[in-house]
Amino acid sequence: MNGLGTDTATISRRIRACDYMTVAQIFLQDNFLLNRPLEPTHIKPRLLGHWGTCHGINVTYAYLQDFYAKDPNFSFVLGPGHGFPALQANLFYDGELEKVDPKATRNLSGLKYICRQFSWPDGFPSHASPITPGVISEGGELGYALAIAYGAALGRPKKTVAVLIGDGELETATAVGSLNLVKLLGGSGNGHVIPILHLNGYKISGPTIYGRKSPRELGELFRGFGYTPIFVNQAEDFPAALQKSVNHPFIIYKNQKGATGPRRFDGQKIAGNYLSHQVPLKNAKTDARELQSLSDWLESYRFAGLFDEEKGFHDRPY
Repeated sequence: MNGLGTDTATISRRIRACDYMTVAQIFLQDNFLLNRPLEPTHIKPRLLGHWGTCHGINVTYAYLQDFYAKDPNFSFVLGPGHGFPALQANLFYDGELEKVDPKATRNLSGLKYICRQFSWPDGFPSHASPITPGVISEGGELGYALAIAYGAALGRPKKTVAVLIGDGELETATAVGSLNLVKLLGGSGNGHVIPILHLNGYKISGPTIYGRKSPRELGELFRGFGYTPIFVNQAEDFPAALQKSVNHPFIIYKNQKGATGPRRFDGQKIAGNYLSHQVPLKNAKTDARELQSLSDWLESYRFAGLFDEEKGFHDRPY
């Protein structure tokens, strides 16, 4: 068995911290620890990002990092690359970003840096880029991640590649065609690929096709391609799913779109709806009610209990 076997509570604190940093990167240019009431001047003048997929990325990455922490041949490929602030939050949390960018120190100075520079001229793009540690998939153009994962495992028998695929992304022809690559990777000379479908039910303007299929339909679809489907209906099920010894696993992780974000605003459903796909509360800088809702959202993560201004994260098991 791989992994550190970290307790669920510790992993949950990591996810909470990364969720907070994800939101902070999208919205904040000041007051990063909420030491004082949130004001319009603390909000970036231009808000860009894709929040809806980010909590699921943070959950997936946290459990994969724990399970494969002792495996030097493990790699992660992010399909929904527009959810990059989540991946960057994790790279910052683990200290990987600091290795390539000395300004990304794991303290308040580094937190200010990644938040201010996210989606900013000469800063960090809103998706993976050549400056991202270990990057092999840009992710901005959806559909290629699964093919890239298979390519990374080809001819490398010790390699394990987990690839997260958005359910909207899986509607692209490239992603669907790449499902056939499982037939080409058999044999002892190649590594292993673990596709993970992030089934949150919505894309930019409406529901996804896969989000409207029954579990039986989804299972039969992936079995037809040659995979063994494994359903993960809550985050805590990830370790058991990763431990299963099956032929060509295909994990289906069902997660609410925009989970942990605003549930409703102005009578409209946000979490669990396509309205969480990009930036909820996009008028937070100019609308007092949206600003208050953003403040409540950020406060819900209780980040002050997870992070010290000088020493950084209180609890870093990795």
